[in-house]
Amino acid sequence: MIVLSETFEHTSAVDALDHAIVDELRRDGRLTNTELADRVGLTPSPCLRRVRRLEEDGVITGYYARIDPAAAGRGFEVIVGATLATHGGGATAAFESHVAEFTEIIELRRMFGRPDYFLRVAVSDVATYEAFLTSKLMAAPGLATFDSHLTMKTVKSDG
Repeated sequence: MIVLSETFEHTSAVDALDHAIVDELRRDGRLTNTELADRVGLTPSPCLRRVRRLEEDGVITGYYARIDPAAAGRGFEVIVGATLATHGGGATAAFESHVAEFTEIIELRRMFGRPDYFLRVAVSDVATYEAFLTSKLMAAPGLATFDSHLTMKTVKSDG
C-alpha cells in the first residue's frame, strides 16, 4: 500500500504519468520497477527517476502492508466521536498527546465543528472495547462527551 501526501491531487508539479505511477502503486505497492514501468508505458530508468522524485517531493510519503484486522486480533472496529469540554489552555494538545499513545486507536482526526475528534479504534471484541473505553478513553484529559459508532459493514477502504 502506498501512502500519499494529502496535497497530492492539488500538486501542480505532477503530470499524467506521475498520476499513472501513483495509481498503479496504490493498487499494488509491491510492484517491481520493471513491472511498474511496463504498466505506465515507460522504460525502467525514467520510471525509477519519477518514483524517486515523487518520494523526494513528499508526494509518496511511505509504503505499508494492508493487514486483515481479524487475523491481527483487531476485527472489532469502532468510530468514536469525541468532544472536549474546553479548547483553551493547552486542553487540545493534552488530549491529543494522551490519546495518540493508545495502540487501540489506529486513526485520530481533529475535525472542524462537532465532534472535535474522530477516533478509529480497532480491538478484538466488544469486551476489549468496553475495557479500553472505561479504563483509558474516559480518563483522557478534557474529554466532555463521546459517541461510539459500530461499523456494520466496510463498503470502501483505500487504506
